[in-house]
Amino acid sequence: MGRATLLYLLLLGFACAAMLLGGNGCSSVTPFRNPFGSSKIQHVVIVFQENRTPDNLFQDPVLVAAGADIANSGLNSSGQVIPLTPESLGVNYDLSHAHPAFVAQYDGGKMDGADLVPTVCYVAPCPSNPQYFYVQSSDVQPYFQMAEQYTFGDRMFQTNQGPSFPAHQFIISGTSAPTATSNLFVAENPNTDIKLPPYAGCVANPAAFVAVVDPHGNESSTIYPCTDHPTLTDQLNARHLSWRYYTPGPNSIWTGPNAIEHMCGPNAPPPNGTACIGSDWVNHVVIYNSQNPAPILTDIASNQLPAVSWVIPAGRNSDHPGNQISVGGPSWVASIVNAIGNSSYWANTAIIVTWDDWGGWYDHVPPPQVIDDGTSWGSGYLYGFRVPLIVISPYAKASYISHVSHDFGSILHFMEENFGLSSLGYADARADDLSDCFNFGQTPLAFHTINAPLSASHFLNDRTPPDDPDDD
Repeated sequence: MGRATLLYLLLLGFACAAMLLGGNGCSSVTPFRNPFGSSKIQHVVIVFQENRTPDNLFQDPVLVAAGADIANSGLNSSGQVIPLTPESLGVNYDLSHAHPAFVAQYDGGKMDGADLVPTVCYVAPCPSNPQYFYVQSSDVQPYFQMAEQYTFGDRMFQTNQGPSFPAHQFIISGTSAPTATSNLFVAENPNTDIKLPPYAGCVANPAAFVAVVDPHGNESSTIYPCTDHPTLTDQLNARHLSWRYYTPGPNSIWTGPNAIEHMCGPNAPPPNGTACIGSDWVNHVVIYNSQNPAPILTDIASNQLPAVSWVIPAGRNSDHPGNQISVGGPSWVASIVNAIGNSSYWANTAIIVTWDDWGGWYDHVPPPQVIDDGTSWGSGYLYGFRVPLIVISPYAKASYISHVSHDFGSILHFMEENFGLSSLGYADARADDLSDCFNFGQTPLAFHTINAPLSASHFLNDRTPPDDPDDD
């Protein structure tokens, strides 16, 4: 038994004794997580893809045989069983993933309302039952390889119940609350019916607005699409830990820092700002451009990978329905994983791949209810639907299926524990810390290159202007 473990057990004993004297048991004592501390993981890379569920994206017979909870059929609102059928990753339609679509699909926990989710078809006619399609395995083999080799989570839930704009705030802060103490949450993407963009963030058009949801699930009011609340980046700054947020565009709904006022630092008070000029923005937000179309890859190659990276894809590499591109997303993620895996960074890096929302696709697992504990969540709050999760690291459990409930707050909690940061007190405070996905005592896993249709050189030399999402 090591000295660190012995010290922990002694402290745990004192804590339990104190709690027993106070009439409480020991169940609320935080379990011992990583006895090796942050020396094992010095870099965390969060790759945030778009709009998929496990049932839709991971019809992988190897994962299913290993115990992953993946359904091959689903219920509709008439009580019929609809077989899930294969489709290309790149399609010419999109599904609603707004908060009302969540409510319809959830149907009070019956999970039978996916057929009520509206579909927007860019080329007529619309297919029948598109919500019940899954991605054909030939398009997503890189994802299958990653999930089969490392840890796949089949109980990862998006924290919010709607689309991308709030999700991209949750992944850096655990909330989309308008203010630090508000019990409301930004629930939707901003309106796009105004004549002039930008639509999102603290430098959006003055006519822009976004719906907020109250603790009872009602969208009864709107705000300008600019919030301000603590973020994990505040904690990183205070500890002088490096971080970068890589994103294809400055005013996108996928660019979380543009919607948090102290991160954006608008050049005039909202709603009159026209550009983000704050220190967080200038020093840490990296925008793709034609001279550097894949800055995360160039930073890895030049030994400039920060302690924490959030990596947002260009639209064509995002897995988002409607872009009709089948190989971009899996190859993009594989290029990042391979760049790290074949570098010195592999020895001390954790790569967390997840998707920002369910995208309107069918999924059969009802989200768990969050217990009200007096925080700004409200009683009866539900997580959103499942999204896939892959944890890749030399210390990730090999060929492991995690059945523990995770959400975006789990990623924040993991980083707080790993880097010795304080809790933000939002989703991170309630979430687990991904500890079941790691074994820090194991012999480090050797990296094996992920095979993909497009290599890193494709993304490093792709001069196509970065595209923001078309996400109505």
